Amino acid sequence: MDIPRTGQAQKRRMKRTAIGVGIGAAVLLVTFGLARLEPAAPPVKKETVWIEAVQRGPMLRAVRGPGTLVPEDVRSISAPVEGTIERIPALPGARVEPDTVLLEMSDPEVMQNAFQAESQLRAAEADYANLRARLESEFLSQQSQVATIESQAEQANLQVEAEERLFKDELIPELTLKLSRLRADQLTKQAQIETERLGKIHSSQQAQLSAQQAQVNQMRALYGLRQRQVDSLKVRAGIPGVLQELPMVVGQRVTPGTTLARVARPEKLKAELRIPETLAKDVAVGLQAQIDTRNGVVAGRVTRVAPSAQDGTVIVDVAMEGPLPKGARPNLSVDGTIEIERLDNVLFVGRPTYGQPNQKIELFKVVKEGEEAVRVPVQLGRSSFNTIEIVSGLDVGDRVILSDTSAQDGYDRIRLE
Repeated sequence: MDIPRTGQAQKRRMKRTAIGVGIGAAVLLVTFGLARLEPAAPPVKKETVWIEAVQRGPMLRAVRGPGTLVPEDVRSISAPVEGTIERIPALPGARVEPDTVLLEMSDPEVMQNAFQAESQLRAAEADYANLRARLESEFLSQQSQVATIESQAEQANLQVEAEERLFKDELIPELTLKLSRLRADQLTKQAQIETERLGKIHSSQQAQLSAQQAQVNQMRALYGLRQRQVDSLKVRAGIPGVLQELPMVVGQRVTPGTTLARVARPEKLKAELRIPETLAKDVAVGLQAQIDTRNGVVAGRVTRVAPSAQDGTVIVDVAMEGPLPKGARPNLSVDGTIEIERLDNVLFVGRPTYGQPNQKIELFKVVKEGEEAVRVPVQLGRSSFNTIEIVSGLDVGDRVILSDTSAQDGYDRIRLE
């Protein structure tokens, strides 16, 4: 007969419970350990990234931009009158002098106006000549009248003197003497009146002649204007230089103000740079610059900064301070570097792809002898077109990745292969 063993079932249950607790604890430990592990660092090939070391020393702040050489002295020639282009004797690229005819125009109305102005001038001159002759005749007639009256007055005065002597000798009556004196006084006063009239006639005639002369001058000025309009039908260069543009064709009708041509002095060129608007805030007149013409570098100085931006750039004019290399000509493409300031004893590095001045960014710093790179915060300072100041976060000799690392934004560490 079997004897039942007490407590065996309870022991088995306790054993199974202990095993379950152990397995659960092991799972928790494994899970916790896995959670503590860092994600695997993604590999990046060294030849695909731009790595540069942080330096300390002088740093040149500069901005850079492309541009073209343009003439400093450019004359735009506009049509002074309406006309039809009849002939174009000059072509772009030709050397011209001030009196070189660039194109010839015609306009019947301009010619008719000149003819009418000439006729009006001739008529005004004839009227002036006739008026002057008539007034001279009137003046001479009045002069003759004055001379006659003065002569009569003189004779009357002599008659009075003679009769006074005869009256003293009682040879003539007193009445005769009084009548002679009265006549002499009348003639003397009449002579004075006629003399005054002669002066007023002279003043009046001068006023009439001046008015007629003003009419002549007006007609002469109008004729000169009409004649200049006729002369302007032959469009001339106006300055010595090279004909840059002449976009006209024979038979084309142009109105006053239409730009006909551009003439420039090719020996005097300046650089017209296009500086990005984000970099142009520190550019000012007087700053030094270097202009690369692809055939040499020329020193220059900023002479003008455009007051507004266009298409994301600011136009900056740079005057040359040295001779231009051979081959320099208008519209030649150039690169310009404008020096903003020189900083002494600063930490700096090449400019990161997305690094802006005075911003805090994160860069990958190379560690473990170039095998890995870890993300570190970096405070940036002042910048140039190819370098930027390091305010904090890096030291001299630290090597950082400056190229685009946006593909590794989710990682704090990368492996360099």
